[in-house]
Amino acid sequence: MPTESPLLRRAVFLLLVLAITAGLVALAIAVLAPGGWTVWEVMILACYLGTVPWSALSAANALVGLVILLGARDPPAAVLPALRAARPGPPRGRTAIAICVRNEDMSAVLPPLGRLIDGLPAACFDLWVLSDTPAGEAAIAEEAAFLAFARTRPNAHYRRRTANEGFKAGNVMDFLDNHADGLAYFLCLDADSEMTPAAVLRLVACMEADDRLAILQQLIHGRPATAAFPRVFQFGMRHGMRAWATGQAWWQGDEGPYWGHNALIRIAPFRELCRLGPLPDGSRILSHDQVEATRLHAAGWKVRVLPDDTGSAEGNPPTFGDFVTRDLRWAGGNMQYLALLRLPGQTLMARWQLVQAILLFLGAPLWCAILLLAGLNALTGAGASTPTGLLVLLLAATWACHYAAKLAGYAELLLNPALAARHGGRGAVARSAAAEIAFTTLMEPARLMAQSLFLLALPFGMRVGWTAQNRADRGVSWGDAARQFWAPTLAGVVFGAIFAAASPLALLLAAPVLLSLVLAIPFAVVTADPGFSAWLRARGICALPEEMPVPA
Repeated sequence: MPTESPLLRRAVFLLLVLAITAGLVALAIAVLAPGGWTVWEVMILACYLGTVPWSALSAANALVGLVILLGARDPPAAVLPALRAARPGPPRGRTAIAICVRNEDMSAVLPPLGRLIDGLPAACFDLWVLSDTPAGEAAIAEEAAFLAFARTRPNAHYRRRTANEGFKAGNVMDFLDNHADGLAYFLCLDADSEMTPAAVLRLVACMEADDRLAILQQLIHGRPATAAFPRVFQFGMRHGMRAWATGQAWWQGDEGPYWGHNALIRIAPFRELCRLGPLPDGSRILSHDQVEATRLHAAGWKVRVLPDDTGSAEGNPPTFGDFVTRDLRWAGGNMQYLALLRLPGQTLMARWQLVQAILLFLGAPLWCAILLLAGLNALTGAGASTPTGLLVLLLAATWACHYAAKLAGYAELLLNPALAARHGGRGAVARSAAAEIAFTTLMEPARLMAQSLFLLALPFGMRVGWTAQNRADRGVSWGDAARQFWAPTLAGVVFGAIFAAASPLALLLAAPVLLSLVLAIPFAVVTADPGFSAWLRARGICALPEEMPVPA
């Protein structure tokens, strides 16, 4: 890209966002204006304007990221100066590998940690398991499993709190206050995180190359999964995040995001600046990671992203239901940022980071409102003058902007033979991309409806709760799926009746969204079915490079 100036980069990016915004808004007006404006059409435009910032941001990030991925000799180094300055050799400072657990299956947690700590120099790294598991049989079993694990690893340590004050953020800060003497950095991991020794050593080398770097967040891909839902989901997520994170890192520079795990953190500034108290209403900050990043931004410390997922993985929820439960928990945490935007002492970029996290979920009720208003507009006959061709173009353009990062990731794969070969070749990539796009088309409207219903109930005290997550592959019964997704299904039936009563054309145009809502229950069941997963695996659909055979 043309400049090294952070301000000029941001100005270029802003112009790109504004150009995309202007195009989408102009197209929306061209669709809605013919025949005069109805009340429904004015309301549709107002809701659409609320969704445009996220669509334009998504498209602009993807476009910038794709240019860098296709044009740079070393894309991660092009957006991370510390990577270019890093030098090989043993680390100078000592690092703690810190993993937070609460009611986790230690037989799944400990083996990846063993592979990691055994591959790192013991003189430079300690392993700390930071437990918030309540006292009882689970805690006893957890500690026994760790003691067996640590028998041959003297640099492995275990600490369990009696109360999980402050949740994960409190767990980490308690460790830093009481057990971090002599440590320069800590690598924050979640219970489902997995990293390789080479990836960790690279992070430490980058950190030591820049003494103002406080957090270095590595990109993360999904661990290989046997269940169908995470297999397909993480294929799209992996390639979309590569383009998104590269583009975002180019213009955000030293004021990047922190995602809470698979990140290396400099202890001294984090301990001093990232101690989070309760919100004004007395509740604890749930989505703590981005708030911690903004504290460091404000004090002049750098928070950077390494947009390369090599050696950095996490587990994805094994079913659609588990995914939505986690999604709603994140939505509740991100909505807390509304109370933090007014706090003094934040940089403009820090405030934008919080706004971006809010927009990630705030668009859901607007999209659902647009669907309802469009149905009512068609039902009253007021939308008869809407030009069908322009409407289809608007829907296609909006869809392309919203999913631009994934589309950019697939374009990179198809245009780069070496990358495509890691996924079985261009034919396998094309089949996998088509499967993932169909999967997302069926998943996303139901997910947005679930988010909308949750956000509407949030002011009235609805909470998901921060409980232990299901990480095991399992099937989903029809009864369990119906209990979780009856509301989106009912909404789909009602909306379908409205569009059907309006006209066959209206029903046809709304069909992709309506099918997602009506089929939410069977989608949850089928994507958790072992038979469907085996069918995907047998055809190499959505395979990760880690699953491919190593060339002889």
